[in-house]
Amino acid sequence: MSDLCPCGSGQMFDVCCEPFLLEKSFPKTASQLMRSRYCAYAMGVIDYLYKTSGPLVRKEFDAENSRKWAESAKWNGMEIVMTEGGAETDTTGTVEFIARYAVKENEFKHHEVAQFEKLDGTWRFMDGKIFGSGPMRRETPKVGRNDPCACGSGKKYKKCCALTKDE
Repeated sequence: MSDLCPCGSGQMFDVCCEPFLLEKSFPKTASQLMRSRYCAYAMGVIDYLYKTSGPLVRKEFDAENSRKWAESAKWNGMEIVMTEGGAETDTTGTVEFIARYAVKENEFKHHEVAQFEKLDGTWRFMDGKIFGSGPMRRETPKVGRNDPCACGSGKKYKKCCALTKDE
């Protein structure tokens, strides 16, 4: 097993994100906070995600579902695409990143632009805009293979319109 930090910085974990996750020190930049939050997901340190969130994010935070999601995934690395502000002397910052993970055999990329702000001298995650399509929403109810066909033929869907759909 590698001792490199999961965040992709190329540094050893014990000098990169581990001190943040153990609350021995605090990230000095928005980018460091973003990297440490990725590690928190990868390592299942869900309390850290809550503690490093801003007030509005905390109100909506669901620790149990976050834990389940984090544990269901194999975390394959992250890439910082762009940063704007977020330096030690700044009070706000933006970090665009791509987090790669897999659930079962399916590979995913989470592409987000995250907003950070210093509150009482400590960086916090305030909000994020996710790139890509959201969840698919059906316009009509789902028709099961064994349901009556919507065309009114009296046959099961799998023996009627489902046959013409696949052709």
